[in-house]
Amino acid sequence: MQERDPNLVTSGLSETVTRDGITVKVCIHRLETDTEWSLEVVNAAGTSIVWDELFSSDNAAKEEFLRTVAEDGMATFLDNATIIPFRR
Repeated sequence: MQERDPNLVTSGLSETVTRDGITVKVCIHRLETDTEWSLEVVNAAGTSIVWDELFSSDNAAKEEFLRTVAEDGMATFLDNATIIPFRR
């Protein structure tokens, strides 16, 4: 019998946040078999920013998001990359 994949647990602290005219989706989740939480922020263009480190609680992950916004601003989550298209 094949073992099932663990369920994804989404924190109640996950939410859509709008500040300074910028809207992002804050996703805080973990696998049901894990105790540490991951933090992901998805901007309006669909770009996902995921922190490398895990957090001991969903509250700690949310505090890291808020700290990042306070220090760097919401613009830090915007796509600012220079895109150079391939020649056809």
